[in-house]
Amino acid sequence: MKRFVLFPLPIAIIVYLMSNWWLNKYYTDIEPNIRTYLVIGAALLSGVLSYFLFKDDTKKFDPPDDRHKK
Repeated sequence: MKRFVLFPLPIAIIVYLMSNWWLNKYYTDIEPNIRTYLVIGAALLSGVLSYFLFKDDTKKFDPPDDRHKK
């Protein structure tokens, strides 16, 4: 669970907020429900991609318990 919370969740939230702002500012001719689907899809896709791309980086921030015992 820590691996999901450390990288993918904040990235998905940032992508959600930024893409929602961008679509509402520059693409107002797109229907609001379609914009919502686009934003949710972008957030989910970025969350899934960052989950797999950053899976080895969590060890740097959350080392195994063996290192804490020394």
